[in-house]
Amino acid sequence: MASENIKDNPFNINFGKEPSRMISREAQIYEVVDTFNSVTPSSQVYVITGVRGSGKTVTMTTISSALSKSKKWIVINLNPTRDLLVGLAANLYEHPLIKPAFIKADLNFSFVVGASISSDGPAEDVEVQLRKMFKIIKAAHLKVLIAIDEVTNNNNLKVFSSAFQIFMRENYPIFLLMTGLYENIKSLQNEKALTFLYRAPKIELKPLGIKAMSNNYREVFDIPEDEADDMAKFTCGYSYAFQVLGYLRFKYKMQLTELIPYFDEIMEEYAYEKIWSELSEKDKTVLLILAKNGKTKVARIQMEANLTSSSFSTYRRRLGKAGLINTAEYGYCSLTLPRFGDIIRAWE
Repeated sequence: MASENIKDNPFNINFGKEPSRMISREAQIYEVVDTFNSVTPSSQVYVITGVRGSGKTVTMTTISSALSKSKKWIVINLNPTRDLLVGLAANLYEHPLIKPAFIKADLNFSFVVGASISSDGPAEDVEVQLRKMFKIIKAAHLKVLIAIDEVTNNNNLKVFSSAFQIFMRENYPIFLLMTGLYENIKSLQNEKALTFLYRAPKIELKPLGIKAMSNNYREVFDIPEDEADDMAKFTCGYSYAFQVLGYLRFKYKMQLTELIPYFDEIMEEYAYEKIWSELSEKDKTVLLILAKNGKTKVARIQMEANLTSSSFSTYRRRLGKAGLINTAEYGYCSLTLPRFGDIIRAWE
């Protein structure tokens, strides 16, 4: 079985790392960059959602990179599992674009050490210090983009979001870009103190264009158009599947049908097992019905899942928003991810 040097492979199967070959979501990227760069931005917050592997992190990274090229922007990436306010203050203080101004203002950052030890006491001090920092940033005519990847409804996010909402009302030049799964974003915005997230524009990453993927495959592999089309259609527009199939084709030089076992192995281990583990039992029941039957009438799903029309609508909406089922055709549902049905059927 022939193989190529993995280092030369233009496709990447590691989550979150920008591959050499990718289908850029130009419209969504331009929307955020253009809005944040506006003199009077219509929103200071954007949330990117989509199924795991849909390209949320890569899209956020592309937006952050585009803004960081301007000397008007300070881009800060934060870890959602850590104290976000302390992390923001520490990262701002060390940023070369503004640090000289902080030093000149003689700001005291000794609180950061204490804050890293205890999460109870320093929050107020951190917010006071951040206000001082934002005043200096505003006077320097700079903007701050805070990027947080894969958010969940934890205390770090709740405390940070509450403070961010206040800073935003106080007219500081701060902007927030978050990514997360649909359920996690929904849970976070349901918090009473965080209703501003309801109003934040949501960018739902839909399937990629089949022709754009086909053109990429043709260019990389120098194959006929119909063969590239077949590869692209096989991925169902799923961003991660586009990378996996390209990675395997580059590595093994095999035809599509020969690559399916290798494709299934990677998708199961790196994507589908994790997606499956995050679902409720009833979600799994609905998906298994679709896996067995293919495109299925809603009435049949309700009957086999023992669900009423009203209760099924909840699952249909959630699974649709999560990017796992297609509900576009009235009265029918079907799975969206490539080979997902075959793989979950094998787990029974």
